[in-house]
Amino acid sequence: MGIGRSWTPAEESYLEEKWGTISIKGIAKNLNRSENAIVVRSQRMGLGAFLSSGDYITWNQLQIALGMGLSGSGYKMTSWVKNRNFPVHTKRIRNNSFKVVFLDEFWLWAEKNQAFLDFSRFEPYALGQEPTWAQEKRRQDCAGRRQIKATPWTLSEDEKLIRLVKKQKYGSRELSQMMGRTEGAIQRRLSDLGIKDRPIKADNHTQWTDEEFKVLGQLIVAGKKYEQIADVIGKSVKAIRGRVYQMYLTESLDKVRGMIGFGSWGSGRPERKVKQYLLMSLEEKAQTKELLIRLAAIIRNQYKRNFEDCDYWQKDICKLWDGFCTVGESDCDSCLSFQRIQPQYCKRCGKEFLERKENLYCKGCRDARKKQYLKKMAVLDR
Repeated sequence: MGIGRSWTPAEESYLEEKWGTISIKGIAKNLNRSENAIVVRSQRMGLGAFLSSGDYITWNQLQIALGMGLSGSGYKMTSWVKNRNFPVHTKRIRNNSFKVVFLDEFWLWAEKNQAFLDFSRFEPYALGQEPTWAQEKRRQDCAGRRQIKATPWTLSEDEKLIRLVKKQKYGSRELSQMMGRTEGAIQRRLSDLGIKDRPIKADNHTQWTDEEFKVLGQLIVAGKKYEQIADVIGKSVKAIRGRVYQMYLTESLDKVRGMIGFGSWGSGRPERKVKQYLLMSLEEKAQTKELLIRLAAIIRNQYKRNFEDCDYWQKDICKLWDGFCTVGESDCDSCLSFQRIQPQYCKRCGKEFLERKENLYCKGCRDARKKQYLKKMAVLDR
């Protein structure tokens, strides 16, 4: 039996780097070695199995660790990966492929999407070492889970909800605390049951104080959810959502937290457009109004110069006008014989042009041909 070719440090480095990212067949082809030689060398190097290396876990293992279960995987791929850019990768072992998640990338993503995640069923250190914020997040979610129900509505709960709503004494926030459900869940349940009565509206005319806005920004940065923020500030979830959208044009707390960064409430707010005039501050409204007045003045000046200084504007695009109306109409405003000039196409350059008389060439090409003719005649006259 012949002695096999020795492995070089460069080949071992390549094997360690690509192990699991591409197929063994691909690695063997790139290194010009047999698949069996690749497997044996990986075992001697202690690379081990891909899915138990400790640096990453499979997509399914992550769902189980977070206490989510494996149901609804299609929805999670859309909601997590497509809509929120969750970092999932594909690893290959021989002819099989697996969706895996690198733990470092997961924790970075999870910190930016704290309001979206629920750590109440996430066992401590199930994924190894955790960042410091994860423990506080788990404590908050566990406390919120004890207060807010996520189970299907029972008949007795439906009867209690209907009875409380018909009294017309409680708002959405009070009903949420009494029923142990979110305000959104109560609104949806009333709609599903076909109940026309609704919780009494909160007093939206109460002015927010600077201190309340300051606390709101701090709670968002801390990763709190709307229900938790409402308990601290003492306002309804709907009112808080409205203020958040008014400032940041989105209700996603994770997006808002990314805009605030290390700042306070109001930091990183997106620029308003004219169509969002009602969401602007008084200073922004005044500035926008001034700019619109200037724009209107410019348009008015252009209109006056192009149309009001002449007797009729319609004559400039009418085929029947030749210094005077060729059909004898008294004025353009009451004219019923108007014929719009039809576009023509230049035979030389193909450009579209508008002229009353039919021409094979546009004015630019006619001038160019005339200039070319004059040059030719000047040469012949020498």
